[in-house]
Amino acid sequence: MKKKKTAFRVLASALVVVVTLGLLQRLVVPKYVDGIVEGAFVAEYYKEVKDHDVIFVGDCEVYENFSPAVLWQEFGINSYIRGSAEQYIFQSYYLLEDAFRYEKPEVVVFNIQSLQFSEAQSEAYNRMSLEGMKWSSTKVKAIFASMKEGEHFLDYLFPILRYHTRWSQLESTDVEYLFETKSVSFNGYYMRVDVKAAENVPTGKPLADYSFGENAWKYLDMMVELCEKEGVELVLIKAPSLYPYWYPQWEEQVEEYAREKGLPYINFLELQEETGIDYTTDTYDGGLHMNLSGAEKLSRWLGSWLMENASLTDRRGEEDLSARWEEKLAAYEAEKERQYAFYGMEKP
Repeated sequence: MKKKKTAFRVLASALVVVVTLGLLQRLVVPKYVDGIVEGAFVAEYYKEVKDHDVIFVGDCEVYENFSPAVLWQEFGINSYIRGSAEQYIFQSYYLLEDAFRYEKPEVVVFNIQSLQFSEAQSEAYNRMSLEGMKWSSTKVKAIFASMKEGEHFLDYLFPILRYHTRWSQLESTDVEYLFETKSVSFNGYYMRVDVKAAENVPTGKPLADYSFGENAWKYLDMMVELCEKEGVELVLIKAPSLYPYWYPQWEEQVEEYAREKGLPYINFLELQEETGIDYTTDTYDGGLHMNLSGAEKLSRWLGSWLMENASLTDRRGEEDLSARWEEKLAAYEAEKERQYAFYGMEKP
């Protein structure tokens, strides 16, 4: 009996330690609900009902430039953006592999800007793309593909090892959102209504080598193979962001690749007239990203293209899905009103 009591005390003490460390870890890990909210995008996907027609993957050139709300409102396309800040192509691949664990969309849209990076450039961006992923073998592979020199797998497995010095930076939101965080995107879309015209946009500096790296090509090949295996159409796009500069030499490589693989490729930089993009009114940061006006224009053009060129149907007649979108659209419109008021702008 004494041995049983001792064993129980040991187990109880161990449980208390594990729970305490778990709570402390949750407390010090950034919540991304204010300020830099991009770190919250990846985790938000798991709250969704997984029956999307279109999945976007890529960096800020997707989550700031396309609006799933418009795709639903005008075309009945149920879409989601699995985007994150400076999402590298290997991370896009594993986020797509992760999405396929839950659902099989009809179409995947991948923005090819990240081909310029064959290796990860920043631990901070790594964490904003990886920490929100649910644990699986796919997440493990994504971490090992992303880690820079000096990073350690254990720091991702137990983030408290990385954030233990964050005590002095804790805010009220760290306590408020200890267990559940608020949504900061709209099906992965990051809304901005403010306007800053694109002026004096710098041109690209000459490069010693315009070739994309071997690792970048490898993961694009893997993405193509994964979509073929799953029976999902892959569409390559280049968003109309003016900066970072998109070199003609890069464009030639992507065009050739798309031809060889038989993939649709849409370069929105060449479609300004067709989309109606106006760089004096449709960007909030001088041409790097679209604001709400620009994102809605791009979404209308892409929605029309998808309905004509992909195997999609208008799903607005589905009762349950329409009910879910009614709630989403109410929140979308409320955020519009809030931002227009905040920036002192009149709603169009």
